[in-house]
Amino acid sequence: MDGTTGAGLDGQLTTARRNVGLLAVAQAILGSAPPLAFAVGGLAGFQMLGADKSLATAPLTGFNVGVAVGAIVVAAASRVLGRRESFMVGALMGALGSALAAFALIQSNFWLFAFSLMLMGISGGFTQKIRFAAADASPSFYKGKAISWILAAGIISAIVGPQIAIWLKDALAPVTFAGAFLGMVPLLLCAIAVLFFLKLPTMADKKAEATGPTRPLSEIVMTQRFMTGMICGISSYALMTFMMTGAPLAMVIGCGFSSELATLGIQWHVIAMFAPSFFTGVLITRFGAEKVVAAGLLILMSCAVVAHWGIALWNFWGALVLLGIGWNFGFIGATAIVASSYRPAEADKVQGFHDILLFSTVALSSFSSGKIFTAFGWSVMNLVIWPVTILCLILVLLQLRAAARKTA
Repeated sequence: MDGTTGAGLDGQLTTARRNVGLLAVAQAILGSAPPLAFAVGGLAGFQMLGADKSLATAPLTGFNVGVAVGAIVVAAASRVLGRRESFMVGALMGALGSALAAFALIQSNFWLFAFSLMLMGISGGFTQKIRFAAADASPSFYKGKAISWILAAGIISAIVGPQIAIWLKDALAPVTFAGAFLGMVPLLLCAIAVLFFLKLPTMADKKAEATGPTRPLSEIVMTQRFMTGMICGISSYALMTFMMTGAPLAMVIGCGFSSELATLGIQWHVIAMFAPSFFTGVLITRFGAEKVVAAGLLILMSCAVVAHWGIALWNFWGALVLLGIGWNFGFIGATAIVASSYRPAEADKVQGFHDILLFSTVALSSFSSGKIFTAFGWSVMNLVIWPVTILCLILVLLQLRAAARKTA
């Protein structure tokens, strides 16, 4: 019996590692689109606008609205088509959005550009589901590492996306940035070939794994554990988006740095977002997800301190790097907390609810970023970090206290 059980676990782990490897490659490819969009989307929007520049980040808001919409669509598509096929549809939509963005820039059509980034965002909503797909396809003891490996693939995305923006920025001169978006199209199409080899659990498999009756969504989301994970994850992501969206505008428009330096700053930021993922899962296993989230919140506070020190290049790059590391600890830890709060058969409805709230908030944060930068400047933007992180720290401490009482 023990030998059979051990062999069964080995087989599950082998299958999980294969799926996680393929999903990581797909993540690396599909994840190249967001850093490209955020590196140049605000600057491209700024160039197309007239006197009122406060809407410069509206295309990036469109992207984040698209991610929220994608979170809804991917849940339905997964039930009808299956996760593998839904991810392939998402990749195709990303390629279409990238091609349309290049056309919109050539036509100098601001709102068409915003719409095209929304299509790319919908594709991003599908991509966001990859981390949950990896966790759901893994044994319980491997979930944290699976999530970490998926996000670690973002290191490749962090290099590829911004470098495409730099290399192809003037490929369709005199139209700036159009070549960069067009260059994303064949890359995103390659992800479809990778996704074809996936063998993910079906909804029937997840229902068979269920250890008890499926609970109502309202019951699940009102638990302290889920609420803590959701609020901390949303806060980490929203703060990261808020600062990352405003940073290129602050560097180029506010301080006169070149767009290449701003793009490199975003590249180092995205590398910092994903590089710690190689060991974040180990830290979660050793210390617990709550403590990792707390560490991420403290690092986000240090980002605000560095940003307040000045407006030299190292201030921007240093703050962006700390912003990325803080997001990694905060978001991966919070995702692990959320993933441990529901049963396998409850996954789709809980994840859909979570991601709708997540990316709706993120869309609002990206829109407010341009407004607040235009009205008050970069220094005021940094102040937003403090109340949000303090609230999240309080929630984490309460969760740790509740867990300690249960084990006592």
